Amino acid sequence: MENPGSKRRLYRPVNSPTAPRYSGIRTFMRLPYVTDLEGVDFAIVGVPFDTGGTYRVGSRFAPSAIRDESFLLKPYNPALEINIFDECSGVDYGDLPTIPGYLPEAHKLIEESAADVFKSGATPVFLGGDHSVSLPLLRAAAAKYGPLALVHFDSHNDIHQGYFGGKDTHGTPIRRAMEENLIDPANSSQIGIRGSLYEASVAGEAAEAGLQVLTAVEIHRRGLAWVIETVRARVGERLAYLTFDIDFVDPASAPGTGTPVVGGFNSAQCLELVRGLAGLNFVGYDLVEVLPAYDPAGITSLLAAGLVYEFISLIAIARRCNQ
Repeated sequence: MENPGSKRRLYRPVNSPTAPRYSGIRTFMRLPYVTDLEGVDFAIVGVPFDTGGTYRVGSRFAPSAIRDESFLLKPYNPALEINIFDECSGVDYGDLPTIPGYLPEAHKLIEESAADVFKSGATPVFLGGDHSVSLPLLRAAAAKYGPLALVHFDSHNDIHQGYFGGKDTHGTPIRRAMEENLIDPANSSQIGIRGSLYEASVAGEAAEAGLQVLTAVEIHRRGLAWVIETVRARVGERLAYLTFDIDFVDPASAPGTGTPVVGGFNSAQCLELVRGLAGLNFVGYDLVEVLPAYDPAGITSLLAAGLVYEFISLIAIARRCNQ
Protein backbone atom coordinates (compact mmCIF):
# COMPACT_ATOMS: atom_id res chain seq x y z
CA MET A 1 0.00 0.00 0.00
CA GLU A 2 1.41 3.34 -1.07
CA ASN A 3 2.50 6.01 1.36
CA PRO A 4 0.77 9.18 0.02
CA GLY A 5 3.32 11.42 1.71
CA SER A 6 6.32 9.92 -0.02
CA LYS A 7 8.04 11.01 -3.21
CA ARG A 8 7.76 8.23 -5.77
CA ARG A 9 11.04 6.80 -7.07
CA LEU A 10 11.08 4.84 -10.30
CA TYR A 11 13.08 1.67 -9.76
CA ARG A 12 13.00 -1.10 -12.35
CA PRO A 13 15.19 -4.04 -13.45
CA VAL A 14 18.45 -3.78 -15.36
CA ASN A 15 17.88 -3.84 -19.14
CA SER A 16 18.97 -7.37 -20.10
CA PRO A 17 19.55 -6.64 -23.83
CA THR A 18 22.30 -4.23 -22.80
CA ALA A 19 23.66 -6.14 -19.77
CA PRO A 20 24.00 -9.98 -19.77
CA ARG A 21 21.69 -11.75 -17.32
CA TYR A 22 24.54 -13.66 -15.71
CA SER A 23 26.32 -10.46 -14.65
CA GLY A 24 25.84 -8.08 -11.76
CA ILE A 25 24.54 -8.39 -8.20
CA ARG A 26 22.20 -11.36 -7.64
CA THR A 27 18.91 -9.59 -6.92
CA PHE A 28 15.38 -10.65 -7.83
CA MET A 29 14.75 -9.90 -11.53
CA ARG A 30 17.97 -7.85 -11.37
CA LEU A 31 16.16 -5.10 -9.50
CA PRO A 32 18.22 -2.44 -7.76
CA TYR A 33 19.37 -3.37 -4.26
CA VAL A 34 17.81 -0.56 -2.22
CA THR A 35 17.06 -0.32 1.51
CA ASP A 36 15.52 3.18 1.51
CA LEU A 37 11.90 2.38 0.66
CA GLU A 38 10.59 5.92 0.39
CA GLY A 39 8.51 6.16 -2.78
CA VAL A 40 8.80 2.42 -3.51
CA ASP A 41 5.70 0.37 -4.38
CA PHE A 42 7.01 -3.13 -3.62
CA ALA A 43 10.09 -4.73 -2.11
CA ILE A 44 11.46 -8.26 -2.43
CA VAL A 45 12.74 -9.25 1.02
CA GLY A 46 14.67 -12.41 1.93
CA VAL A 47 14.10 -14.19 5.25
CA PRO A 48 16.87 -16.84 5.34
CA PHE A 49 15.86 -18.77 8.44
CA ASP A 50 15.10 -22.50 8.83
CA THR A 51 15.53 -23.33 12.52
CA GLY A 52 11.77 -23.98 12.62
CA GLY A 53 12.12 -26.98 10.30
CA THR A 54 11.37 -30.39 11.83
CA TYR A 55 12.45 -32.76 9.04
CA ARG A 56 14.62 -31.64 6.15
CA VAL A 57 16.31 -28.27 6.65
CA GLY A 58 18.19 -25.92 4.35
CA SER A 59 15.54 -23.39 3.32
CA ARG A 60 17.83 -20.67 4.66
CA PHE A 61 19.44 -20.90 1.22
CA ALA A 62 16.14 -20.39 -0.63
CA PRO A 63 16.17 -16.59 -1.04
CA SER A 64 19.43 -16.68 -2.99
CA ALA A 65 18.29 -19.70 -5.06
CA ILE A 66 15.00 -18.01 -5.98
CA ARG A 67 16.80 -14.84 -6.95
CA ASP A 68 19.15 -16.85 -9.19
CA GLU A 69 16.21 -18.37 -11.05
CA SER A 70 14.45 -15.02 -11.53
CA PHE A 71 16.84 -13.56 -14.09
CA LEU A 72 14.85 -14.66 -17.16
CA LEU A 73 11.66 -12.94 -15.99
CA LYS A 74 10.60 -9.95 -18.08
CA PRO A 75 8.49 -6.89 -17.19
CA TYR A 76 5.36 -7.67 -19.24
CA ASN A 77 2.97 -10.33 -17.90
CA PRO A 78 0.87 -11.43 -20.91
CA ALA A 79 -1.51 -13.60 -18.87
CA LEU A 80 -2.56 -10.60 -16.77
CA GLU A 81 -1.92 -8.07 -19.56
CA ILE A 82 0.20 -5.76 -17.46
CA ASN A 83 3.71 -4.33 -17.60
CA ILE A 84 4.73 -4.39 -13.96
CA PHE A 85 7.14 -1.48 -14.16
CA ASP A 86 4.77 0.77 -16.07
CA GLU A 87 2.73 0.72 -12.86
CA CYS A 88 5.22 0.01 -10.07
CA SER A 89 8.55 1.01 -8.68
CA GLY A 90 10.15 -2.08 -7.16
CA VAL A 91 13.41 -3.02 -5.45
CA ASP A 92 15.22 -5.90 -3.83
CA TYR A 93 15.61 -4.97 -0.17
CA GLY A 94 18.07 -7.76 0.54
CA ASP A 95 17.64 -10.08 3.53
CA LEU A 96 16.27 -9.47 7.00
CA PRO A 97 18.72 -10.24 9.83
CA THR A 98 18.30 -13.62 11.52
CA ILE A 99 19.96 -15.64 14.28
CA PRO A 100 20.46 -19.25 13.15
CA GLY A 101 19.70 -21.82 15.82
CA TYR A 102 17.80 -19.46 18.13
CA LEU A 103 14.16 -19.39 17.11
CA PRO A 104 12.49 -17.00 19.61
CA GLU A 105 15.30 -14.46 19.27
CA ALA A 106 15.32 -14.77 15.49
CA HIS A 107 11.53 -14.39 15.26
CA LYS A 108 11.70 -11.21 17.34
CA LEU A 109 14.41 -9.81 15.07
CA ILE A 110 12.45 -10.77 11.94
CA GLU A 111 9.30 -9.11 13.31
CA GLU A 112 11.12 -5.88 14.17
CA SER A 113 12.86 -5.73 10.80
CA ALA A 114 9.71 -6.57 8.84
CA ALA A 115 7.85 -3.84 10.72
CA ASP A 116 10.16 -1.28 9.15
CA VAL A 117 9.22 -2.56 5.70
CA PHE A 118 5.49 -2.38 6.41
CA LYS A 119 5.85 1.12 7.90
CA SER A 120 7.47 2.33 4.68
CA GLY A 121 4.27 1.86 2.68
CA ALA A 122 5.91 -0.53 0.20
CA THR A 123 4.16 -3.88 -0.24
CA PRO A 124 6.61 -6.61 0.82
CA VAL A 125 7.09 -9.97 -0.88
CA PHE A 126 9.08 -12.14 1.53
CA LEU A 127 11.21 -15.08 0.43
CA GLY A 128 11.53 -17.67 3.23
CA GLY A 129 12.87 -19.57 4.97
CA ASP A 130 10.74 -22.23 6.62
CA HIS A 131 7.08 -21.57 7.35
CA SER A 132 7.76 -20.53 10.93
CA VAL A 133 8.82 -17.12 9.57
CA SER A 134 5.23 -16.35 8.58
CA LEU A 135 4.40 -15.83 12.26
CA PRO A 136 6.73 -12.86 12.89
CA LEU A 137 5.84 -11.49 9.46
CA LEU A 138 2.13 -11.62 10.34
CA ARG A 139 2.88 -9.99 13.68
CA ALA A 140 4.52 -7.10 11.86
CA ALA A 141 1.68 -6.84 9.34
CA ALA A 142 -1.06 -6.99 11.97
CA ALA A 143 0.70 -4.36 14.07
CA LYS A 144 0.05 -1.93 11.24
CA TYR A 145 -3.21 -3.18 9.74
CA GLY A 146 -4.95 -5.16 12.48
CA PRO A 147 -6.23 -8.73 12.01
CA LEU A 148 -5.97 -9.82 8.39
CA ALA A 149 -7.71 -12.24 6.08
CA LEU A 150 -5.27 -15.04 5.32
CA VAL A 151 -4.96 -16.82 1.99
CA HIS A 152 -2.84 -19.88 2.75
CA PHE A 153 -1.61 -22.27 0.05
CA ASP A 154 -0.18 -25.43 1.63
CA SER A 155 -0.49 -29.18 1.92
CA HIS A 156 -0.54 -28.80 5.73
CA ASN A 157 -2.82 -26.80 8.04
CA ASP A 158 0.12 -25.71 10.23
CA ILE A 159 -2.06 -25.57 13.33
CA HIS A 160 -0.18 -28.05 15.53
CA GLN A 161 0.09 -27.16 19.20
CA GLY A 162 3.86 -27.64 19.08
CA TYR A 163 6.72 -30.08 18.65
CA PHE A 164 9.05 -31.55 21.29
CA GLY A 165 7.92 -29.04 23.88
CA GLY A 166 8.38 -26.01 21.61
CA LYS A 167 5.48 -23.80 20.51
CA ASP A 168 6.97 -22.34 17.35
CA THR A 169 8.00 -24.50 14.39
CA HIS A 170 7.10 -24.56 10.72
CA GLY A 171 4.02 -26.63 11.68
CA THR A 172 2.51 -24.14 14.14
CA PRO A 173 2.37 -20.59 12.67
CA ILE A 174 -1.34 -20.55 11.79
CA ARG A 175 -2.41 -21.69 15.27
CA ARG A 176 -0.20 -19.03 16.87
CA ALA A 177 -1.55 -16.40 14.44
CA MET A 178 -5.12 -17.24 15.45
CA GLU A 179 -4.26 -17.25 19.16
CA GLU A 180 -2.65 -13.82 18.82
CA ASN A 181 -5.54 -12.40 16.76
CA LEU A 182 -3.26 -11.67 13.81
CA ILE A 183 -5.71 -13.20 11.34
CA ASP A 184 -9.49 -13.45 11.20
CA PRO A 185 -10.47 -17.09 10.54
CA ALA A 186 -13.89 -15.97 9.30
CA ASN A 187 -12.22 -14.40 6.25
CA SER A 188 -9.36 -16.86 5.84
CA SER A 189 -8.83 -19.91 3.61
CA GLN A 190 -6.43 -22.84 3.57
CA ILE A 191 -6.02 -24.25 0.07
CA GLY A 192 -4.61 -27.61 -1.03
CA ILE A 193 -4.60 -29.46 2.30
CA ARG A 194 -3.82 -33.16 1.92
CA GLY A 195 -1.77 -36.08 3.18
CA SER A 196 -1.76 -38.62 5.97
CA LEU A 197 -2.51 -37.72 9.59
CA TYR A 198 -1.84 -39.16 13.05
CA GLU A 199 -5.55 -39.62 13.75
CA ALA A 200 -8.97 -38.81 12.27
CA SER A 201 -9.74 -35.99 14.71
CA VAL A 202 -6.88 -33.89 13.32
CA ALA A 203 -8.63 -33.57 9.97
CA GLY A 204 -11.34 -31.29 11.36
CA GLU A 205 -9.30 -29.04 13.64
CA ALA A 206 -8.80 -26.16 11.21
CA ALA A 207 -12.46 -25.99 10.22
CA GLU A 208 -13.47 -26.18 13.89
CA ALA A 209 -11.22 -23.17 14.51
CA GLY A 210 -13.20 -21.24 11.89
CA LEU A 211 -10.89 -21.50 8.90
CA GLN A 212 -12.24 -22.35 5.46
CA VAL A 213 -10.39 -25.50 4.37
CA LEU A 214 -10.28 -26.49 0.69
CA THR A 215 -8.65 -29.89 0.47
CA ALA A 216 -6.66 -31.09 -2.51
CA VAL A 217 -9.12 -33.93 -3.10
CA GLU A 218 -12.02 -31.47 -3.21
CA ILE A 219 -10.13 -29.08 -5.50
CA HIS A 220 -9.23 -31.81 -7.97
CA ARG A 221 -12.92 -32.77 -8.16
CA ARG A 222 -14.45 -29.30 -8.32
CA GLY A 223 -11.85 -27.33 -10.28
CA LEU A 224 -9.77 -24.17 -10.03
CA ALA A 225 -12.56 -21.74 -10.93
CA TRP A 226 -14.47 -22.95 -7.86
CA VAL A 227 -11.40 -22.38 -5.67
CA ILE A 228 -10.90 -18.84 -6.93
CA GLU A 229 -14.56 -17.92 -6.48
CA THR A 230 -14.69 -19.47 -3.01
CA VAL A 231 -11.51 -17.79 -1.75
CA ARG A 232 -12.45 -14.38 -3.18
CA ALA A 233 -15.85 -14.55 -1.52
CA ARG A 234 -14.24 -15.48 1.79
CA VAL A 235 -11.79 -12.54 1.74
CA GLY A 236 -14.30 -10.01 0.48
CA GLU A 237 -13.13 -6.43 1.02
CA ARG A 238 -10.85 -7.27 3.95
CA LEU A 239 -7.15 -6.48 3.95
CA ALA A 240 -5.36 -9.76 3.32
CA TYR A 241 -2.01 -11.53 3.52
CA LEU A 242 -0.98 -14.38 1.21
CA THR A 243 1.37 -17.14 2.34
CA PHE A 244 2.43 -19.81 -0.16
CA ASP A 245 4.18 -22.94 1.08
CA ILE A 246 5.85 -24.52 -1.95
CA ASP A 247 4.76 -27.98 -0.78
CA PHE A 248 1.28 -26.97 -2.00
CA VAL A 249 2.79 -28.01 -5.33
CA ASP A 250 3.07 -31.69 -6.21
CA PRO A 251 6.65 -32.94 -5.65
CA ALA A 252 6.78 -33.89 -9.35
CA SER A 253 6.84 -30.14 -10.07
CA ALA A 254 8.54 -28.96 -6.86
CA PRO A 255 10.74 -31.66 -5.29
CA GLY A 256 12.89 -29.17 -3.39
CA THR A 257 10.98 -28.77 -0.15
CA GLY A 258 11.15 -29.96 3.43
CA THR A 259 7.95 -32.01 3.77
CA PRO A 260 6.75 -33.05 0.28
CA VAL A 261 3.27 -34.56 -0.11
CA VAL A 262 2.02 -36.32 -3.25
CA GLY A 263 -1.33 -35.50 -4.84
CA GLY A 264 -0.72 -31.78 -5.26
CA PHE A 265 -0.80 -29.31 -8.12
CA ASN A 266 1.31 -28.56 -11.16
CA SER A 267 2.96 -25.26 -11.99
CA ALA A 268 0.28 -24.12 -14.46
CA GLN A 269 -2.45 -24.68 -11.87
CA CYS A 270 -0.50 -22.70 -9.28
CA LEU A 271 -0.10 -19.74 -11.59
CA GLU A 272 -3.79 -19.79 -12.53
CA LEU A 273 -4.84 -19.80 -8.89
CA VAL A 274 -2.64 -16.84 -7.97
CA ARG A 275 -3.72 -14.86 -11.03
CA GLY A 276 -7.32 -15.47 -10.08
CA LEU A 277 -6.83 -13.45 -6.90
CA ALA A 278 -6.16 -10.17 -8.74
CA GLY A 279 -8.01 -7.28 -7.14
CA LEU A 280 -8.00 -8.56 -3.56
CA ASN A 281 -6.53 -6.18 -0.99
CA PHE A 282 -3.21 -7.84 -0.18
CA VAL A 283 -0.85 -5.98 2.14
CA GLY A 284 1.93 -8.56 1.95
CA TYR A 285 3.02 -11.92 0.58
CA ASP A 286 5.44 -14.66 1.51
CA LEU A 287 6.71 -17.76 -0.25
CA VAL A 288 8.30 -20.37 1.99
CA GLU A 289 9.80 -23.86 2.31
CA VAL A 290 11.91 -23.99 -0.86
CA LEU A 291 14.86 -26.27 -0.09
CA PRO A 292 17.58 -25.96 -2.75
CA ALA A 293 19.57 -29.01 -1.60
CA TYR A 294 16.69 -31.25 -2.76
CA ASP A 295 16.22 -29.30 -5.98
CA PRO A 296 19.15 -30.38 -8.17
CA ALA A 297 17.72 -29.08 -11.45
CA GLY A 298 16.46 -25.84 -9.89
CA ILE A 299 12.84 -26.42 -10.93
CA THR A 300 11.43 -25.68 -7.47
CA SER A 301 13.27 -22.37 -7.24
CA LEU A 302 12.27 -21.60 -10.82
CA LEU A 303 8.59 -22.09 -9.97
CA ALA A 304 9.02 -20.06 -6.79
CA ALA A 305 10.47 -17.19 -8.83
CA GLY A 306 7.52 -17.45 -11.21
CA LEU A 307 5.05 -17.30 -8.35
CA VAL A 308 6.75 -14.25 -6.87
CA TYR A 309 6.51 -12.67 -10.33
CA GLU A 310 2.74 -13.26 -10.21
CA PHE A 311 2.60 -11.69 -6.74
CA ILE A 312 4.24 -8.50 -7.97
CA SER A 313 1.95 -8.56 -11.00
CA LEU A 314 -0.99 -8.48 -8.56
CA ILE A 315 0.63 -5.50 -6.85
CA ALA A 316 0.91 -3.75 -10.22
CA ILE A 317 -2.76 -4.43 -10.98
CA ALA A 318 -3.76 -3.05 -7.57
CA ARG A 319 -1.77 0.10 -8.20
CA ARG A 320 -3.29 0.57 -11.67
CA CYS A 321 -6.79 0.13 -10.26
CA ASN A 322 -6.13 2.66 -7.47
CA GLN A 323 -4.85 5.41 -9.73
